[in-house]
Amino acid sequence: MPEFKLPDVGEGLTEAEVVAWHVEVGDVVEVNDPIVDIETAKSVVELPSPFAGEVTALLVDVGVTVEVGTPIIRIGEPAAAPAPAPEPTPEPAPAAAEPTPAPVEEEHKTLVGYGPRATGTTRRPRRATAEPAVAPAAGPAAVGVLAKPPVRKLAADLGVDLATVPPTGPHGSVSRADVEQAAAPASAAPAAHVEAPVVAPSVAPSVAPVGTAGAERRQPVKGVGKAMAQAMVASAFTAPHVTIWTTVDATATTRLLDGLRGRAAYADLRLSPLVVAARAVTLALRRSPLLNARYDAGTAADGGDELVLRDEVNLGIAAATPRGLVVPNVKGAERMSLAELAGAIGELTATAREGRTAPADQAGGTFTITNVGPLGMEGGTPIINPGESAILCLGAVQRRPWVVGEGADERLEARDAVTLTLSFDHRHVDGATGAAFLHDVAQVLADPVNALLL
Repeated sequence: MPEFKLPDVGEGLTEAEVVAWHVEVGDVVEVNDPIVDIETAKSVVELPSPFAGEVTALLVDVGVTVEVGTPIIRIGEPAAAPAPAPEPTPEPAPAAAEPTPAPVEEEHKTLVGYGPRATGTTRRPRRATAEPAVAPAAGPAAVGVLAKPPVRKLAADLGVDLATVPPTGPHGSVSRADVEQAAAPASAAPAAHVEAPVVAPSVAPSVAPVGTAGAERRQPVKGVGKAMAQAMVASAFTAPHVTIWTTVDATATTRLLDGLRGRAAYADLRLSPLVVAARAVTLALRRSPLLNARYDAGTAADGGDELVLRDEVNLGIAAATPRGLVVPNVKGAERMSLAELAGAIGELTATAREGRTAPADQAGGTFTITNVGPLGMEGGTPIINPGESAILCLGAVQRRPWVVGEGADERLEARDAVTLTLSFDHRHVDGATGAAFLHDVAQVLADPVNALLL
C-alpha cells in the first residue's frame, strides 16, 4: 500500500507544516487530485496526489511540522463497489469471457506541482452506508469545508469549527468574515464587517486583545514568518544599509493613470502609482546597474569578494500576507510594457495574498519595491531583500500644497505628492550612485515623458 512522502517543493527546503487536508479517509482520488496544503518557509503550497486509489490513512495532523521524506498519507486500492442487482433473466456469461481486470495501482510518475492535472476532483462513494452531510470536526479539521488556507488558520486560532460556519463566500466557501462572525460572542450585536488590510502580520489573529488583565500568549514562529525573520536579520547585519529619500510631485502620474483607465487595453488591469514606479525602476537600472547587482562575499581561498552583475531585472514586489511577508518577483521586468507590468504585478500580488505563491516565483529576485502607500504611510526605511543590492519604498500619494512655476509665475497649488525611499548596500553602491538612481525614478513619476530619456 503506497505512502506519499513529503517532497521538497523547492530549493532544498527541509520541513513543512500541514495546513489543511482536502481529503479524508475513505475518499477515492485520482493522480494529480489536490490532497493537502502545506506551508513551507516560503509559501503555502497545494500538493497533488501521485497515486490513484482510496485514502486509507492521514498520517500527519493539521498544524504539525514534519521533515521532508516523512510519510503523510497512505493510499490503497479503491474498495470494490457493490454489484448492481441482477437482471430478471440474466444470460450466462460465455465460457471465453475475459475476467474483469483488478484495479491497478497508478505509477508514481508525477512530480509535485507539475504534469497534467485533472480539471476537477471526482470521488467515488465511500464504504459507509450513511454519511454526515457536513465533514466532522474531529481529526483533520473540517476537511470537507471549502475555505482558503488563511481562513482555516484563522478558524484554528479562534477555536472555530469550520463545519459549523454558514458559508457566504464565493462558490459556497467560508470567508474570513464568516469565521470572525462565528467567533464573536453570542450576546454581541453583529457589527458591520470591515475588510482587514492585506498587510496584517501573520501573528495578528492570535494576539490577545489589548486590555485583557493578565493576558499573555505564546505562538511559535515558523514557516513563512520564521523565514522572513531570519532573512531580515541576516540582511540587516550583513549589508551596511544607507537610506535616502525624496518627495516628488506625482500629479502627472496620477493624471496619466486616470487617462489610461479609459482605454480598452487597460480596462481589466489594476493601475496604481506602483505600476509607474515599477516601470521607472526598470528604466533607471539601465543607468545604475550596480543597484541590480549582487555582492558575493568570498574568502581569500576562493579569490575574495565579487560583484555579480545581472542584465535581467527580476522585480520583487513585497506582499504582506496573513502568514507573513513574501516577495514574489516579475521575471524579466525590463522587457515589459506598462500594461504587461500591471498585469504581472496584479497576478503576483493576488496569488500572494491567497497564500499560493510558488517558491520559484520568489527565487532569483534582483531588486524589490515595497509599497506602504495603501496603509497611509508616507514612507519608511526598508531592509534590503537578501541577495539584492537595493529596495525602494513607495509611500502614499497625498494632496499637499506645492510651489509650482518659477520667478514671477510662482504660486501655491494642491498637488499629488509621494515620498520615495531607497535603501542600498553601501559596500558597492556609494551615495552618488544611489542618489542618481533615485533621481531618475523620481523624474519619471514627476513627468512620465521623462521615461523616453532613460
